[in-house]
Amino acid sequence: MAVAGIDSHKDTLAVAVVDEQGRELGRLEAENTPQGHQRLLVWLGVLGASRVGIEGSGSSGRAAALRLKQAGLAVVEVPPQLTAQARRRQRTPAKSDPIDALLIARITLRDADLPQIRPDGALEDLRVLVHHRRELRAERNRMANRLHADLEQLRPGYQERIGRLTTARNLDRARRLLAGDSRVRARVARQRVARLRQLTGQLEETTDEIRRLAAAFDSGLTTICGVAELAAAELLAEIGDISKYRTKAPSSRWRTARRRCPPAPGAPIGTG
Repeated sequence: MAVAGIDSHKDTLAVAVVDEQGRELGRLEAENTPQGHQRLLVWLGVLGASRVGIEGSGSSGRAAALRLKQAGLAVVEVPPQLTAQARRRQRTPAKSDPIDALLIARITLRDADLPQIRPDGALEDLRVLVHHRRELRAERNRMANRLHADLEQLRPGYQERIGRLTTARNLDRARRLLAGDSRVRARVARQRVARLRQLTGQLEETTDEIRRLAAAFDSGLTTICGVAELAAAELLAEIGDISKYRTKAPSSRWRTARRRCPPAPGAPIGTG
């Protein structure tokens, strides 16, 4: 059985194929394009490679990985840490794309339990949305901090009348506070207000879509005390299909018991 290793980059894919003893059978550099993926698939077929390990299957190598998987090859992800460890064990720990591809191929041959690449589908859509929501929240926080700095200079003490700059109501107040001010900083601040309103709307839409998608998975995560809908979606996005971790389906009595969160420290405990 021949095994291939792919070191993926934005523009190219460095590929090496080894036999069952880890001896190199061939090397290829293919374009990271649909045409390059087809060329790679034909070349792997000629060398008889049926298992492929790829570093970067979630980023620059994802399109190639999905194409190979669609063609029936067993495609697995090789974490970059394993490649780095293998490189350090060499006599000359130099880094190059062909050398890394060969190391990835030998790791794929050696390790039978490497993770499968993430398939397309509802779970991948959920992951994309969860990551997008994180980016929107980070951008909104940065923009709110910049607007706060502007308002401190333009309207000292504004925070006594306006609270957090992430709600539509407070953004409307900030806009009215800046109305009629022709200074450059005020004009920029009004643009920040408009961008914050846009980000808030995008966050609400994305959050609603995440809730709808997460609800379609019968994960049982929200039956765990303290795990709400969005937290369950975050876990699903990072872990993937959690059914492989289940030993058996929880009983309805267990589910009911798990919903009862323990009381907060110091809170009175009821008798009923």
